Amino acid sequence: MKKQYTKINNLSVSNELLSFVNNELLKDTKISPESFWSGFDKASHELAYRNKELIQIREDLQKKIDNWHIKNKGNEINLEEYKKFLKKIGYLKEVGPDFKIKTKNVDEEITSIAGPQLVVPIMNERYALNAANARWMSLYDSLYGTDIIKSEEGGSERYDPLRGQEVIKYVREFLDKHIPIDGTSWKNISGLRVKNGGLIIDKNDLEYKLKDIKKFIGHRGDVQKPSGIILKNNRLHIEIIINPRAFSAAHDIAGISDVILESAVSTICDNEDSVAAVDAEDKVICYRNWLELMKGNLKTTFIKNGKKLERKLNPDRSYISKDGKGLKLHGRSLLLVRNVGHLMTNPAITLKDGSEIPEGIMDAFITSAACLHDIKRKGNSRTGSIYIVKPKMHGPDETAFTDLIFTKVEEVLELERYTCKIGIMDEERRTSSNLKECIRTLENRVFFINTGFLDRTGDEIHTSMEAGPMIKKGEMKSAKWINAYENNNVDIGLQCGLSGKAQIGKGMWAMPDKMADMMEQKTNHLDAGANCAWVPSPTAAALHALHYHEIDIFKKQKELQNRKATKLDDLLTIPIADRPNWSIQEINSEISNSAQTLLGYVVRWIDQGVGCSKVPDINNIGLMEDRATLRISSQHIANWIHHGICTSKQVLEIMKKMAKIVDEQNKNDKLYHNMSPNFDKSIAFKAACDLVFHGRSQPSGYTEPLLHLNRLIKKD
Repeated sequence: MKKQYTKINNLSVSNELLSFVNNELLKDTKISPESFWSGFDKASHELAYRNKELIQIREDLQKKIDNWHIKNKGNEINLEEYKKFLKKIGYLKEVGPDFKIKTKNVDEEITSIAGPQLVVPIMNERYALNAANARWMSLYDSLYGTDIIKSEEGGSERYDPLRGQEVIKYVREFLDKHIPIDGTSWKNISGLRVKNGGLIIDKNDLEYKLKDIKKFIGHRGDVQKPSGIILKNNRLHIEIIINPRAFSAAHDIAGISDVILESAVSTICDNEDSVAAVDAEDKVICYRNWLELMKGNLKTTFIKNGKKLERKLNPDRSYISKDGKGLKLHGRSLLLVRNVGHLMTNPAITLKDGSEIPEGIMDAFITSAACLHDIKRKGNSRTGSIYIVKPKMHGPDETAFTDLIFTKVEEVLELERYTCKIGIMDEERRTSSNLKECIRTLENRVFFINTGFLDRTGDEIHTSMEAGPMIKKGEMKSAKWINAYENNNVDIGLQCGLSGKAQIGKGMWAMPDKMADMMEQKTNHLDAGANCAWVPSPTAAALHALHYHEIDIFKKQKELQNRKATKLDDLLTIPIADRPNWSIQEINSEISNSAQTLLGYVVRWIDQGVGCSKVPDINNIGLMEDRATLRISSQHIANWIHHGICTSKQVLEIMKKMAKIVDEQNKNDKLYHNMSPNFDKSIAFKAACDLVFHGRSQPSGYTEPLLHLNRLIKKD
């Protein structure tokens, strides 16, 4: 069906988007539709030209790098010569003098509270609400439903009392470790009450106190029989729920029915890698959900166990402080919004020359305009700031361009300069190599830097495509460059004064069913100096929150400030296979694993518009797949084909074989369209193959152009 557009000044705007902006987005704000569209029209035409220029620079640099590797083929890479070359072409910038960021009016969830950061597709309103409400999570429930607790009934819908006891034991041990009682254990107590502003712990007619009495900050209910006790450790809150009548307290002499953890301190509402938004219809869904979050009105209804349920945003939490006054704590996660990068355009709006608007420019104005409602009510940001996460920027010129975009946004929306804060995704090689100068361009706006190691790996492969065959995907995490990349991000962040002013973040845990493994491994992000790290679900947020009780991140960051700086040489070391003498079986296994997850993700993206999927790998482990993981898989196979590790014919045969397996995995999905046996008729299968066989020619190895193209074909 042909989309209807309306001419507004020099813009042609989809009627669906126009109606949303005029009748919903700007309603009850001081910005009139006439003022908005006039300013947007002028700004977008000014910015679009520079946007196009920057994308062309990416292409020009890539061609020069490709030619350098082709010229030096067969020779060991001389890092000094390589660096000289990168400086000559403008890929590496001169490093300027030391400086500290100047970002102001930043909320405490960013500056002083270290904790998990959720990432949620904004297109799904139920998921978005779950994430916003994941600030406070039941530790009992989070443990019971995961592989952290072992029991025969694991995975069963029936309640297992032994499993329940293991949960209680785990929680009591956690409390003993971080909120210790002077003289006894949480396992043995018989009651809790408040006396003279302090917490009294009862056991066999004896009274005990906490070793650190300052960790008790308030309660709910009557002092003699409180319904809740609120504690604080490493700036994170813990609430002990006391309800002797509850099922979970049936065998608890103290009547403790649950322990609630402050969990997802902040949440990224994602318009990018985890959504499939390709036109005005899709973008309006994303924008409307974000708008309703900013207004505090987002609701959804759903059927569960035959009952109709409503979900909405949780209120703030109320307590009585230890001095007898009212105590309020934020009830929801601090919400950030991730815009798209500079590459893609969108047909929702066309410019005066008929070209599509750069999607990142459209996102900037519309997602920021939605925040006008929050600035008025201060339900999300108490400081009146707007938090934009900006991905896929290549170097300081592009981060400077982002600063310019949001300067224009502030002018059009009549906002104070630097209201819009920017989170820099350090996920492209040219940004990693020039991180200090990238931060400098945004020194008045930056509120976080984050290592997006998935996209970063995809860019590592694509940038050095001509250098030689890459090591196996599984070996990438132990490669010299990635360790240097992760450390450099922290080193530069600390050097630029981010500690106590902004977040230094680490990437996603991609195995949502492997929580025991997460608990063992993800503490590494804190040891590395990150004051937030990404999680894929509210449950993962609750469990990862436990790590932040273990380590005082700000103390850790002070320790790391004195370590030896990361070497640029290590960061620029290309992960080429030294002697790629793999067996046919090894090669086929590597390709099969990539093909399976690639196909499993693409088929749902193209056919159903699902932007983030849990896809089983070759070992049947469910992995969270998004465009970043797709970028790695497609670029890796493309690299191996290009260097003769495998053939296109070999890969196609594997793709067809794995497509059948993916079809079988999805046989119970009524909305699923089989790729086999009619491969030629499957748009999704063709798209997956194009991502591999045309991977070298895709801009920066990104998957968006082909995904968007084929999704639009499918929708028509």
